[in-house]
Amino acid sequence: MTIQKRNNVQFIGNGEKTIILAHGFASNQQMWKYILPTLSQEYRVMLFDYVGSGASDKTAYSTEKYATLHGYAQDVIDMIDEWNLTNVVFVGHSISAMIGMLASFERPNAFSTLIMIGASPCYLNDGDYIGGFTKEAVEGLFQMMELNFTGWASHLAPIVTDPERTPKATSQVEQTFKSNDAAIAREFATATFLADHRADLERIKVPTVLIQSKDDAIVPVQVSEYLHQHIAGSELVFLNIKGHYPQISQPEETVAILQRYI
Repeated sequence: MTIQKRNNVQFIGNGEKTIILAHGFASNQQMWKYILPTLSQEYRVMLFDYVGSGASDKTAYSTEKYATLHGYAQDVIDMIDEWNLTNVVFVGHSISAMIGMLASFERPNAFSTLIMIGASPCYLNDGDYIGGFTKEAVEGLFQMMELNFTGWASHLAPIVTDPERTPKATSQVEQTFKSNDAAIAREFATATFLADHRADLERIKVPTVLIQSKDDAIVPVQVSEYLHQHIAGSELVFLNIKGHYPQISQPEETVAILQRYI
């Protein structure tokens, strides 16, 4: 099996600089479709699906490998090595921000910039640290996924978007959630919501930009401020919008910020 087939890798555009757009949990590369036309006019854009997501080869999925984010990071490393990528701008949405961080530790010379959209190093509250979720809330999320996966998708989509202002974005997120393999998504949820990479932040050596919605049900503002404080030299940019998916709810504003830092 080729890496291209395994991860449904696509290259769009012919610019000198390569941008990797990495989707988040229970998502796929279609989440970038509204900003792709603008970026691909100027850059070479790499899109892919994590194994188990989108049009990836799901036969490559292994519960053991993908039990933690390190398995997903290894796939990013594989793609970097396969196409000999250098000077890459890695744009990671949600949990992909941490996946990109882990990959950068192994291939530091391949990355020029990490751009983290709606990132979190730890979703669970822990003492003075506000991650946004109690352990009970996360367990409830897992239980809902197991008992009624489509119901979970319909419940979560309007929470993580702004259905009143951007109903199309809410619908897209809901349909994307529902398109996932329920068992794989449940395991990806564990790898995502129980991860704790706070101790790794000080190891980041790549210039890092944090993009955060001011009203995000998944990532409180305090998390972005924590990242900013613990990633040396990072820049923090707030979007005055509601939702966890600015690339589909406010694509023009999102792509403008990306272009500023690429």
